[in-house]
Amino acid sequence: MKKLVISAVVCVTVVASAIGAAPASAVKLPSLDGPTVLASNLFLPLSLAVGTGGTTYVSQNALGVLTKISPDGSSSVVASANPGDELGAVSVRKGTVYYSTNAPDLTASALYSMPAGGLATQLADIHAYESSVNPDQVNSYGFVDLPQTCLDQFDPASPFGPAQYRGIVDSHPYASLPLDDGVYVADAGANAILKVAYDGTVSTAAVLPPGDPIVVSAELAAGVGFPDCAVGASYRFEPVPTDVEQGPNGWLYVTTLPGGPEDASLGARGAVYRINPANGDVRWVVGGFVGATDLAVSKRTGLIAVTELFGGPKGTGQVTVVRPPLGKPILRVPVPSPAAIEVAGTSVYVTTNSFVADATGAPQPIGKVLRLSVNLGGD
Repeated sequence: MKKLVISAVVCVTVVASAIGAAPASAVKLPSLDGPTVLASNLFLPLSLAVGTGGTTYVSQNALGVLTKISPDGSSSVVASANPGDELGAVSVRKGTVYYSTNAPDLTASALYSMPAGGLATQLADIHAYESSVNPDQVNSYGFVDLPQTCLDQFDPASPFGPAQYRGIVDSHPYASLPLDDGVYVADAGANAILKVAYDGTVSTAAVLPPGDPIVVSAELAAGVGFPDCAVGASYRFEPVPTDVEQGPNGWLYVTTLPGGPEDASLGARGAVYRINPANGDVRWVVGGFVGATDLAVSKRTGLIAVTELFGGPKGTGQVTVVRPPLGKPILRVPVPSPAAIEVAGTSVYVTTNSFVADATGAPQPIGKVLRLSVNLGGD
């Protein structure tokens, strides 16, 4: 049961201060400049990467294009998906840009690499790996305690899937992270973090665990078409990884959506996990997010900033900063519909107005990329 979606100046300043600066007890407060609007009128800018010298790459997922924003403010489309396909999961390493494409029916997905000044080529067929391996088939989803008499009342043709099921073949690359040993991919369909070696070999770095069971209310059952006998039973949703970043000590940090309603109707169920890439060990870090679509991790301070697409009291978006190991938020600041956040040197980049619906419920092409410079203080 998965459903994946595909004033700001002050707020982004506060976030930049928190993620870029060391603890206030150790340094003076940083001086802040900005933000600078690098691009606007973007359509679903859900993924962001920053290269050498501040060159920025942002996906317009719904249009299936990758936009390059040069330091002088000029922009150009440097890559495109097939007509109708989505483009996302943008990252950059040593001048090479990585991105994914996927078909709208999720029957095809691939990871591409594009060297500086060169043409994009397919690095790996992600959907083929999912079809042959299906990493999350080890997970059980759906109801955990229903008697057979109730299970028999479920419609097998329901759009929400069977009452009980293992991980199915489903691939939707959502974020990528190139490191020395390969490109790590957060696959929101496969519910796993994949590793793509630079020769194109794909392997499973980690499988995310199912969410904690949710007790099905009468309202939820009626809304999704569950039979009355399901009221009061427990249901495990799929985990949906939306970003992967490297943090202190080489561990990978991953944001997840809850696999069902992404708003707060069933609670703030988004989470951050950390993964040991050496053995696939997955550990809980912190939960309580609404629409956790991206994160940035400071390798120096350990602070984590999470974009909550539907977070905040009004559900219009916020960025939350947490300090492990306590895992408690130290800042929650409203930012309009933030989808992606990156830290590069002394700058923080964030996409805003990324998923703002019009009167018909459709997203609008009003997304922005903002940059905020952070000048760290001394002792």
